[in-house]
Amino acid sequence: MMIIEKTKKMPGPSAPAFFRSPSLITAAAFAALLAPVQASAQVAVPQGVPTVQPPPSIRPTPSQIELSKLIWSTIAAVDHANRSGNYSVLRDISAQGFQIQNNAARLGEIFSGLRKSQIDLSNAFLVPPTYYEAPRMLSENVFQVKGIFQLRPVSVGFEMYFQWEQGMWKLYGIDIQPVEMRSAPVD
Repeated sequence: MMIIEKTKKMPGPSAPAFFRSPSLITAAAFAALLAPVQASAQVAVPQGVPTVQPPPSIRPTPSQIELSKLIWSTIAAVDHANRSGNYSVLRDISAQGFQIQNNAARLGEIFSGLRKSQIDLSNAFLVPPTYYEAPRMLSENVFQVKGIFQLRPVSVGFEMYFQWEQGMWKLYGIDIQPVEMRSAPVD
C-alpha cells in the first residue's frame, strides 16, 4: 500500500510527468545567459512619435457569428438557470442596468412560465437563429435583436437587448417565448 503525503506544493522533479532531459537543461541555461543581452537591446523610439497605439473601435458592431454567439450564450444561461432554479449567474453576466432592475428571485418569477412549460432551450443550439428584422441600434450603446429558433413542435421566439459595457456586449433586456408552429391550411 502506498501512502501519499498531501501538501499544497506543486509537483516537482519527482512527479511522474516531469522529465529532465540534459538537452532541456542545456537549453534553459543557454536561455538564461542570453536574457541579459536581449533585455539590454531595447528599440530606440524617435522623439515626437507616439508610443501609445490608438484604441480599437469603442463599440464594435458584432459580426453575424458574434451576434449568434451572444444569442446562444444568453439562451444557454437562461436554460441553465431554468434547470437549476438559480438565476444569479444570468444576472451576474448581464449589464449593470439589468442587474439593478432584477435580483435572482425576480428573474425566477419572470421566467417561471417558461420554466413551467418545460421547453428544452438547449435545442436552440442545433439551429441558427432566424431574425424577424435586422438588429438595430436603439441608442449609441444598446441594440435590439428579434428572432426565432425554428424548432418543432414548439419554436423559441426571442427579443434581446445588449448594452456595450466594460468592453463587451452584455445582456440588457430579454424576452423568450414559446411559439407554436402552425400547419399550413390544407386546400
